Amino acid sequence: MKRAFTTLIPTNPRKNFNAYIETSVSLLRNFSKQGLISRGSALHGHLIKIGMSSERYIAIKLLILYLNSRKSSEVEQLLKEFNGFNLVVHNCLISANVDQGNLDEARRLFDEMPERNEVSWTALISGFMRCGRMKESMWYFERNPFHNVVSWTAAISGFVQNGLNFEAMKLFRKMIESRVMPNDVTFTSVVRAISNLSDFGLGMTVLGLIVKVGFEHNLSVSNSLITLNLRLGEIDSARRIFDRMEDRDVVSWTAILDVYVEMGDLKGARWIFEEMPERNEVSWSAMISRYGQSGNAEEAVKLFRLMVQYGYAPNISCLSSVISSLANLKALQAGMNIHGHVSKIGVEKDVFISSSFIDLYSRCGKTEDARIVFDLILEKNVVCWNSMISGYSLNGQIEKAKEVFDRMPKRTDVSWNTLISGYLENEQCDKVFELFNQMLLSGETPNKSTFSSILCACASITSLEKGKNLHGKILKLGLPNDVFVGTALTDMYAKSGDIESSKQVFNRMPEKNEISWTAMIQGLAENGMAEESLILFEEMGRTSSLMPNELILLAVLFACSHRGLVDKGLSYFKSMEKVYGIKPNSRHYTCLVDMLSRSGRLSEAEQFIASMPCKPDSPLWAALLSGCSTTMDEKIAERTAQKLWEMAEEKSGGYILLSNIYASAGRWDDVLNTRKLMKKKGVKKSSGCSWVEVRNQIHHFYSHDGNHCESAEIYGILELVKSEMLAI
Repeated sequence: MKRAFTTLIPTNPRKNFNAYIETSVSLLRNFSKQGLISRGSALHGHLIKIGMSSERYIAIKLLILYLNSRKSSEVEQLLKEFNGFNLVVHNCLISANVDQGNLDEARRLFDEMPERNEVSWTALISGFMRCGRMKESMWYFERNPFHNVVSWTAAISGFVQNGLNFEAMKLFRKMIESRVMPNDVTFTSVVRAISNLSDFGLGMTVLGLIVKVGFEHNLSVSNSLITLNLRLGEIDSARRIFDRMEDRDVVSWTAILDVYVEMGDLKGARWIFEEMPERNEVSWSAMISRYGQSGNAEEAVKLFRLMVQYGYAPNISCLSSVISSLANLKALQAGMNIHGHVSKIGVEKDVFISSSFIDLYSRCGKTEDARIVFDLILEKNVVCWNSMISGYSLNGQIEKAKEVFDRMPKRTDVSWNTLISGYLENEQCDKVFELFNQMLLSGETPNKSTFSSILCACASITSLEKGKNLHGKILKLGLPNDVFVGTALTDMYAKSGDIESSKQVFNRMPEKNEISWTAMIQGLAENGMAEESLILFEEMGRTSSLMPNELILLAVLFACSHRGLVDKGLSYFKSMEKVYGIKPNSRHYTCLVDMLSRSGRLSEAEQFIASMPCKPDSPLWAALLSGCSTTMDEKIAERTAQKLWEMAEEKSGGYILLSNIYASAGRWDDVLNTRKLMKKKGVKKSSGCSWVEVRNQIHHFYSHDGNHCESAEIYGILELVKSEMLAI
C-alpha cells in the first residue's frame, strides 16, 4: 500500500484518469480501515493540489476517512463542497453517528432526509439493535419500505447479538414466509441462534434449508455449523463438516480446534494447532486455556511465551488463563513480569485479570500484594470478593477472610462455600457449622459443594447426629445421587463408625469415581473390616473401568496391615508399579513398614528400609519404633531412635515411643534421659484433645485445661465422681 501511495504521487492523472481515480479511492478506503489518518491527509493535500479532491467518489471516501477519525473540522469543510442534498453523504453521516453511538443525531439526520434508500433504513435498524434498543429498531424495521434480505438480516442478527435467540428465529420464520431468500450472513446468524438455544431438531430443519438453497459449502455458514454441532455434542458431525469444506480460514481451523478441546483430546488439539496454516489470538487462547484447565500449567506458560514471541497480542481471556497457570506453578516472578505488562497495556483493572492476580499472589503467600490488587479494583464483582476470601483462607488468615466476607455487598453460594471451606481447611469445625446455619437463615440454598464441606466437617469430629440431619436435607433437596455428595456421605458415616449406613449410601450411588471407591475401601479397613475392604477392592477391578490411585492402594495396604495379611500386603505393594504404574510414595513405604513391624518382622522391616530408593522420613522410623514397643526389641528400637534423633525434627512422636519402650523394660534412667533430650531440643508432646457436642455446640477439652466457661463445675463433678468411686 505504501508503494502504491508513493507511485501515485508523481503520476499524471490525465494519462489514465479512471485508473487514477480507482487507485485514489482504494488507498483512501484502506487508510480509513487502518486508521492511517496522516497518510490520508497527505493524499488529500495532493488531490487538492491537482484539482481532484471534488471528484464524487474521492470526496465520499475522504468524508468517510474523516468521519471515522472524528475530524469534525475537516468533515464540515467537505460537507460545504457538496451542493444540496446528497443521499450517499447523508447515509455516511448516519452510519458514522451510529458507529460512534450518537443514535439521536443519526435519527435526526434520517428524519430530515427528503428521500431514503435501503442503506438509510438498514443503518438505523442495525444501529439501534447494536445499542440494545430493540423496540426502536423494530419500529423502523416494520415501516421500512425496502424489506429485502439486508434489512431482514440486520434485524435477525441484532436479536442474536442481544441474546434474544427465540425472537431471532421467529423473525427468520416470517422472512421465509415473506418469500425473501436468506443469504450467507442470515444463515450464519440463524445457526448461531440455534447454537445458543441448543435445539437439535431446529438445527436439522435449518440445515436442510441451507442445503436446499446451496449454502452448505459457504465458508461462514460452514464455520457456524461446526460450532452448532459442537454445542449439540455432535463431535463427529462437526468433524465431517470440516473435512468436506473446500475452503477454510482461521475461523474454520479454530472451530475444529474447539472440537478437540471440548473432547479433552489435548494431543489431537495440539496436532490441529500445529497444522493450522494461520492462527489468531482465539486459537492461541483456546490452547493456552485448555492446557491450564487440564492441569498442564507448564505447557500453558510455554505456549503463552511462544504466542508473545510471534507477535500476537493476548486478549483478556488468554491473560487470565496464563496468570491462573502461573498461580498453580507458584511462579511469582513470572507473574509479576506479566503484571507489569498488563499495567503497561492498561487492562490491570479488568475484574477477571485482577481476580487472577489476587489468586496468583495468594497462592505465593503474598496476601498483602493480593489485597493491594483487590483494593485498586473500582467496580468489584463477586468473583473478586470470592478470590480475596479464598486467598486469605489459603494462607490461614481466616479472620481477615471473614472480614472481607462481611463487607460483601452481595453474596452467592460460591461466597458462602469459599469461607466454609476456609474454616474447614483451618480445622475450625465449630465455625463451619455456625456459618452453615447463617447461610440457611440468609435464604441461600446449599449446593453439592456446600454439603461436601459440611459433611467433611462432620467426619472430622465424628458427629453422626449432625451428619444424619444433613443427610435429611440432602434428600429433601434431591441431591443424594450426586457423586460428590454421595462420596462425602459415605466417608462421614464410615468415619463416624456407622459402617452399615456408609455401605448403604455407597451401594445406592448410580455413579462412583475414584474418591468414592477410596472412601468405602478405607472406611471398611478403618472399621475393622479388612477382608471386606479387600473384597471391595477386587470388585472394583472387575466391575469398574477406573484404575486404582495412590489413595486406594494406601487404603488396601492399611487393611492388610491391620488384619496381619503381610504376604498379601507385600503382593499388593509389588503390583503398584508393575500392574498399576504407580510409584510408591513415603506413605506407602510407611504403611508397609508398619505392616511388617506389627507382625513382629522387625529385621525384615529394617532391611526393607535400607533398600528403599528414597530417604526414609520420620513417620516411617516412628512406625518401626512402634513395632519395637510391641515386641520389646530394644536394639532395633535404639538404632531407630538414633535415626530419629539424627533427623532432629521438631516432632515428639518418636521420642514418646522410645520413652514408652524404656518404661516397659524398666529402664527408668533411659526414660529420664529421653525426656531431658526432648526438653533440650524444645520438643513438646501435643496435648490430648477430646470434644463433645451438646445442643448443636461443640465443646473442646485439653489435658489440664481450665479455659472452658464451666470448668469449675466440670472439675467439681469429676471430684464428686472420684470420691464416690473411692467409696466403693
